[in-house]
Amino acid sequence: MTRLLSACLALIAFTIPATAQDVTDYTLDNGMEVVVIEDHRAPVVVHMVWYRAGSADEEPGVSGIAHFLEHLLFKATDDLESGELSRVVAENGGSDNAFTSADYTAYFQRIAADRLELMMTMEADRMRDLQLSEADIKTERDVILEERAMRTDNSPGALLNEQMQAALYMNHPYGTPNIGWRHEMEELGLEDALAYYRKYYAPNNAILVVAGDVEPENVLELARKHYGPLEPTEGLEPRDRPKEPVPLAERRITYSDPRVGQPYVIRTYLAPERNPGAQEEAAALVYLSEILGGNPATSVFGQALQFESNVAVSTFAGYSPLSLDISSLRIGIVPSQGVSLEEAEAAMDGVLKDFFETGIDPEQFERIKTRIRANDIYAQDSMRGLANRYGAALTSGLTIEDVKAWPDVLQSVTPDDVMKVAEKVLQRSHAVTGWLTVPETSPEPEAEVSQ
Repeated sequence: MTRLLSACLALIAFTIPATAQDVTDYTLDNGMEVVVIEDHRAPVVVHMVWYRAGSADEEPGVSGIAHFLEHLLFKATDDLESGELSRVVAENGGSDNAFTSADYTAYFQRIAADRLELMMTMEADRMRDLQLSEADIKTERDVILEERAMRTDNSPGALLNEQMQAALYMNHPYGTPNIGWRHEMEELGLEDALAYYRKYYAPNNAILVVAGDVEPENVLELARKHYGPLEPTEGLEPRDRPKEPVPLAERRITYSDPRVGQPYVIRTYLAPERNPGAQEEAAALVYLSEILGGNPATSVFGQALQFESNVAVSTFAGYSPLSLDISSLRIGIVPSQGVSLEEAEAAMDGVLKDFFETGIDPEQFERIKTRIRANDIYAQDSMRGLANRYGAALTSGLTIEDVKAWPDVLQSVTPDDVMKVAEKVLQRSHAVTGWLTVPETSPEPEAEVSQ
């Protein structure tokens, strides 16, 4: 069955050519970049505005302000009532939303292609003309605090991850949670939001990405009309964040919580990110994470720990190549019943040791290469996916040429490349190891017997 699946993937990946991406790039006089991705298969368009600003760009003491402002941007402008933008999008049969990461904040609408100008009119309006009140601050601050409670405070795994990130990044702002520290979120105010907004929400800090049934020259004309008159932020310098020192010692964290249903071990290593014109190490790390902890039936961890020894009920590995600054790779194991976390970690480390001694199975490597190629082809079926691909890359310091080259860079990776980057990254001194566990319970004292 595995061989049949591999053969089918190979047939899909290498007999069907990838969809040609017609990508056009412009820069307006005020510094705003405009990227147009033509896709004429349906009369639909995805309109996105990406800001080169995320949680890692916040000033100390106001963590969470980037995500907070994302919420506030749906309030009133000088021309729009609070909530009007989303209402108009829905009335025109579209959908909209926004999201914030450490490196960017993005706003998007998916709608009929003939409504593109309407989207630009509204999005350009809130780029520079947001009107906030103290009532808006109080209402949305309660919303983001509740969001933190639901996604982080009520999740032992999320709390462990938050502590591990803070330990992994000793100097870089990636160690601050994207949603913010609760004690700082509670104090976020109107001036905090406006200061971040006025500095970063400007055409010279933004990228407009339009994907769908459009002509590049028409998009450029509309962009000049609606975004072109907006004033840039003067003196906005390129992002230059604090650098991580060379790590010298492994860090370990144990987080105990009575709500834990399944204890596990997770380890996160500092790892190189994709860089302009130099994406080869990141590509090799994509393969390394798949080889170690991708498909449980074929991955190194899955085969050794789940199927051969039954030490684990699940194993995993993951890597995030898109990052403006240094990224991370993580591995982990969820032990089987009766297996302690200490035994599980030792077993995981034993498999890593064997991996460095035996190397990569050539057949497994080719299966992964085929699957990566097939996934890239499938991803091109989504307008939103293509818009995300370019927007996230450009706001993370890459170029359009890097995005176009990425599939070929991935296909050029060799087993030797993977082993070389594994030796560089998988060092315990570069890692934080975390245990998620249930608190030990003390035995109940024996009741005294009355004489």
